Amino acid sequence: MDSSKKTAAAMAAVMTYIRQGEEASAQATAASRQAAAAAISESLNIWGSSGRQSIMQTRTLMQMKSFHGIK
Repeated sequence: MDSSKKTAAAMAAVMTYIRQGEEASAQATAASRQAAAAAISESLNIWGSSGRQSIMQTRTLMQMKSFHGIK
């Protein structure tokens, strides 16, 4: 095999490697955008977030009351 064929093969391999990396990066970016969009739509659910906040407040009050009697 002469030098020019080896160089062409090496260049093709490097270009394929770079293209695959770019495609993987683009797919990861698309996936993160979809996850961000889902998080935004989930955070806009006011009733759900209000209910979760109420549950957290109740748990905090229960913990404070249960540990208050230990003194």
